[in-house]
Parts: sequence; structure tokens; C-alpha cells
Amino acid sequence: MTDPIVVVGSGASGVHFAQSALEAGRRVTMIDVGRAAPPPELPEVDFAGLRSELDDPVRYFLGEDYGSLILPGHGGEYYGFPPTKRHVFAGAESFRHRAVGFAPLLSFAAGGLAEAWTGGCYPFSDAELGDFPFGLADIRPFYELVARRIGVAGLEDDLAPFFDVHGDLSPPLELDQHGEALMERYQRHRATLHAQHRCYLGRARLAVLSEDRGVRKGCAHLGRCLWGCPVGALYTPSITLRELMDEDGFSYQRGLEVTHFSFGDGGRVDKVVAQTPDGAAREIPVGTLVLAAGTLCTSKIFLESIRRGSGEELELTGLTDNRQILMPFLNTAMLGVQYEPASYQYHQLAFALDADQPHDHVHGLVTTLKTAMIHPVVQSMPASVGAALSAFKKLHAALGLVNINMADRRRDRNRVFVEPSGDAGESRLVVHYEPEPDEARRLAEVAARFRKILRTLGCIAPRAMTHVRPMGASVHYSGTLPMSEERRPMTVDENGRSRDFENLYVVDGSVFPSLPAKNLTFTLMANAARVGATLG
Repeated sequence: MTDPIVVVGSGASGVHFAQSALEAGRRVTMIDVGRAAPPPELPEVDFAGLRSELDDPVRYFLGEDYGSLILPGHGGEYYGFPPTKRHVFAGAESFRHRAVGFAPLLSFAAGGLAEAWTGGCYPFSDAELGDFPFGLADIRPFYELVARRIGVAGLEDDLAPFFDVHGDLSPPLELDQHGEALMERYQRHRATLHAQHRCYLGRARLAVLSEDRGVRKGCAHLGRCLWGCPVGALYTPSITLRELMDEDGFSYQRGLEVTHFSFGDGGRVDKVVAQTPDGAAREIPVGTLVLAAGTLCTSKIFLESIRRGSGEELELTGLTDNRQILMPFLNTAMLGVQYEPASYQYHQLAFALDADQPHDHVHGLVTTLKTAMIHPVVQSMPASVGAALSAFKKLHAALGLVNINMADRRRDRNRVFVEPSGDAGESRLVVHYEPEPDEARRLAEVAARFRKILRTLGCIAPRAMTHVRPMGASVHYSGTLPMSEERRPMTVDENGRSRDFENLYVVDGSVFPSLPAKNLTFTLMANAARVGATLG
């Protein structure tokens, strides 16, 4: 029997690579820090019921130290992480880093960063895959494979030219009142929006079950999405991880933080070195090594391995991330309507703004503010807290938010490298990011374009409440070990195989040679499933 494949990381890429490799007859050992989520409390109770039935609702909603509050002066952020998601972003003591022009978020949770995602599944188009060494026809079967595995709800509508209508889509979720009102206005002004604004609106593609599937239940409209779906309707990678642990040939080694790998003179990886919770080093032999730890962690492992193995201090260029703009708005069609928390809480509708070049397309996700924490919106209103709270109660059902995503390209000045940190030969990752020179202009133009679109839809978007998020906030990191048809160092081939180490593969966002204005998680899963099937 062949040696097991060693996978580092249990996020979206790692688990779908592992599932494909297992289905192809390979054995897989997964190494992970693997911080686990707390079990859901009162899983059958809806949002309103939690407030009355929990023994300590303040602790559940805000945390023991009120850490989930977003206080005034927090940089305009409208989202905070509830206590139930803290394990997702809790750091590892030995992972040191500093950043310039970038606000990185890292995860050492079982399931990785996608344990806190909002479920958007947007396939890249043929044009958006132009920098990749394969096209949509090559990866479409794996979009469909992942859709079968996780459940993706969607349909064919005006967004079809931007989001490929692949197979295995399940029926979409029921629209809430806010979404219905927006869609009604869109249909009324559709011709104008297409001709004057090149704007298209349709149903979001979501990794959410609209009907029961095995132990996972269909969306029950409990209103608890932000705190973690208690019935498993919203897919997260830890669901696949639990399934894998029941498979023969799969081993999950939790509590280990991989710091580097070692290699011989021929450029072949022979073992990985991981740190245990008590600080001891543990060596694990490797036949084939697959890095799926997330772009920043994978980059650090790669660079630290070379630093320790050859003494070279290299840097990886081309870090990319989606710049995001948060634009709160008021839907005038919903004024006077009673707010209803019983619906899916994240985005149900999506915008696509067309452009002459596919890289300039813009993607917007519409979220209605129902059970999300209200204080970030209240504190932004130009009124006293008391007056703002009174106004909020009257406007609650009419409030919405567009999360606007913009594309990014690899640039050499955006780079990561390691530098010494401490006296014991330790290092830290340095992240350096500089936006394009004309970014301020582009952001202003896109924001103005969206305000006009929302106005056409009968919505008001106060300019002062628009917030440009810092780079790193989207957590759509990629580009440091890109796929390339050109054989050159610090790249991988079309199957994720390193050009520097013959038995090393990379399957996370590190390998994406460009980043469209879309959530990349669905493509991460599809590409990892493709590579896993190839290696098998």
C-alpha cells in the first residue's frame, strides 16, 4: 500500500482534497491545531427564544467580557465576531507575525477560516480563470462535485453570465420581505439598471441546505446564522472533517502546529516538524506533503523550511486580497414594516456590475440587518444614543448592507517573508501590502456607482456611513505560490505540485494567480478536490 499523504490544515481546501484522495484509494493523515467549536446551545430554539430561554443570554450574545461589542471608534466596522466564533480566530502562541498595510486574520480552528464564512459559492468564469493554467471546462466537474457534497442553493437568473450555472444546484432559500421588495423594484427598473448602470441583481449562491440531507437539516429560519447554524444547514468545513473521521484510511492528528518541513539534497521533503501544546517538537515522516494551511500559514511554513534547510531568506511576492466596501442603506419600501428575524441572516441577493474587462467586474452581496448586533449601526447615526435607538426601532426592517468586493492582481511589492524573532532561532512572518496607485479613485467611483444603483432601487445610502475595510479584512488571501505554466521557482504546476520540492503540493489560496471580485472559497474547494483526484 502506498504511503499516506500528509495534509497540513483542515480548512475548506484540506478537507476536500482529503475526501477526493480517499475516494481515489489513498490514505491520508491530516495534521492540525484543530481548535473546536463549542456545542450549539438549545439547537431547536430560534433567536427570539434564546433571549428568554438561555440561563445567561448576555454571555451567549456578548461574551463574558463583552468582547463582541463593537464600540465607537472601531474604524467603521459593522460586523463583530460573537463568542461562539472566537475559536476560529484565536491565535497560536508560537505563530508570530507583523504586518504593514494589511490587517491579517488567521485561523487555527478545526475547519479553518471558513468556519466563519457566510456561505457564498461563486464559480470563477472562463475569463476570470484567464491567468490559471486551466479553464472553466476543466474545473466545472469539480464545482458540481463539491456542490453535491455540501449542498449549494441557487438558480439561473440575470447573474448567470457572471456565475456559471453548473449542475447539482438545489432550490434557493425563501426570500425575506426585504429581498422581495428589492427584487420587485429591480424587475420594475431592470432595463434602466442594465443600460445605464450595467448592473444585474439575482439570487445569491449559498452553501445552505433548503431541505434536509442526512444528519444536516434544511434551513429552519432560526435567525442564528451569525452565532453558528445549530442544525448544520449552513455548510462549514468541520462538517466534512467529522465525516472524514469515520472513513478507513483517514487519520486526524489534532493539537499539532506545523512550523516547517525538512528536505534532502535532492529537494525531496522527508518529514514535517510540528509543535505540541506543551512546546515540544514532534517529527512526522512524509511520503507526499500537501500544504492546505491557508495562504499566510502555508507561506510561513514554506519560507521557514527553506530558511532552516538552506539558510536562504527568501520572500514570496504577489499577495492578493479583495478590497471590500461596506455600504449601509435604507430600503424605503420597507418603512413601517415590522422586522422579522425568522429567515436566513446572511446575503440572499447579489449584485454584479459589468465592465469592459472581466477583472474590473464588481460583486456586491446584500445583507439585511435583522439579528445582527445593532450597536455598530446605531453609533453611526448622527444623533444621540437615545434618539438613534428610537430611530433604529422604527427603521429596523428597512436597513440593509451591501458588501462590495473588488478584484486584485499579483504585484511584486505585495510580499511576505520571515525574519528572526527571539533568541531561540524562531521567526515571524512579515506581511507587506501596498494598494495600486489609483485605488482611491477606483473606490470612490465604485461607491458612487452603487449609491446611484441603490437610489434607482428606492434606497438611500448615506455617504458618511460607507466604510472601506482595511486590506486583510475579507480573508480572501491568495497568490504567494501561484500556479503557472512557466517552470520557475516558488510556483506550482496546474496540479499544485511545487517546482521546488518534488513531493510537495499546495492546494489552498496560495496557488491562485489572480483574484476576481468574488468569494474564493467555492473555487478553493473545487480546485483541491481536483488535485486530490489527480494525486489519487
